[in-house]
Amino acid sequence: MRKAFTLIELLVVIAIIAILATIVLVSLNTARIKARDARRQSDMHQIALAMEMYYDSQTSVAYPSNLNSLVSAGYFTSLPSNPTGSAYSSYFTWTSASNYCFSVLLETSGAGYFYASQDGTGKSTNYD
Repeated sequence: MRKAFTLIELLVVIAIIAILATIVLVSLNTARIKARDARRQSDMHQIALAMEMYYDSQTSVAYPSNLNSLVSAGYFTSLPSNPTGSAYSSYFTWTSASNYCFSVLLETSGAGYFYASQDGTGKSTNYD
């Protein structure tokens, strides 16, 4: 008599492997979302630092009127890009030559992140 697995045993093993693979893929997707959000926050921080350096280097003491000014002034070789491919420039709000505020929506549910010239630090907030 030959020893072999039955069809039921094979189906049970395949089902268990499928369940484990699904759990791993869901966990990886969550990790990817968190990684993209971390990159967005880092990019916002780098842009804020470049804004402050630009402000300090100007004789007229003003923030740039657009992000391309940071590239032409040599603070970036190219502007940071959103991990999903859309441009960050759509998230910026310029208030005046002496103030700026910009934000980006994070992928985690209901969370946002913004920088402002008033305190120069990033803040997390909830966008409702």
